[in-house]
Amino acid sequence: MRTEADARIRPFHGLRAFLWTEVLVQSHESLAMATSMVVQGVLLVFVWVLDPGLIGVALLGAILFSMFAMGQRVLNEAAYIRIDHKATDMYLAGPLSPEGYFLGMSAGILLVYLTPVAILWVLALAVVSFTVELGLLLLGLSVLVWICAASIGYVFSTFFHDNRAIWAYASLFFNVFGVLPPVFYPFGRFPVALQPVALVMPPSAAAALVQHAIGVTALSPGEIALAAGSLVVEAGGLLLFAIWWARRTVQER
Repeated sequence: MRTEADARIRPFHGLRAFLWTEVLVQSHESLAMATSMVVQGVLLVFVWVLDPGLIGVALLGAILFSMFAMGQRVLNEAAYIRIDHKATDMYLAGPLSPEGYFLGMSAGILLVYLTPVAILWVLALAVVSFTVELGLLLLGLSVLVWICAASIGYVFSTFFHDNRAIWAYASLFFNVFGVLPPVFYPFGRFPVALQPVALVMPPSAAAALVQHAIGVTALSPGEIALAAGSLVVEAGGLLLFAIWWARRTVQER
């Protein structure tokens, strides 16, 4: 448990330092960076073979899915540091704030794994007719999806006590919520009864808004409000909860 002096550590203190520490660590994982695109690559090949006309939709979805999948990287990294290295207490024993630890780790992973995501952006630019508005929309939605995923990943990481259980559950959660909903395919092809559910799930809500922007999917004003509102509320709420959770778990030690 932190002492009274420790409790006076400035909020977000150490974020920048831990961010660059995480960048140095993650940048040596070239194999992990390459394999981070396996699911997206396989799905893009399937779309190209089955319906080449949807490759643009699939590429935009792959960008959003990649941002969502970074939550799995945060989950794995946070759990690995805590369980295998047992270094969490050492990091947080100094002036590094709990939220600086969480956000520094998440941002460091983001910076490193933006490299393969940038490749998807280049491919999408070659296939989809981009406008400045579409580019800004996709960028903003990607950030919101990443905030949701990183927050979920960090909070979930604190529930595990054995790394052997992490890989299966983490892959199952992020792949199921990122692949089964209409992220790589048009929103209109998702069962009508389940479409409201898809509009409140971060990756599919973002994908639906992007598809509406390029004219592939027609959303009603209410559906646009539901998807956009859900993303903003979930991103803000999950981020605040993850920061609170990071502080709470430290105080309980």
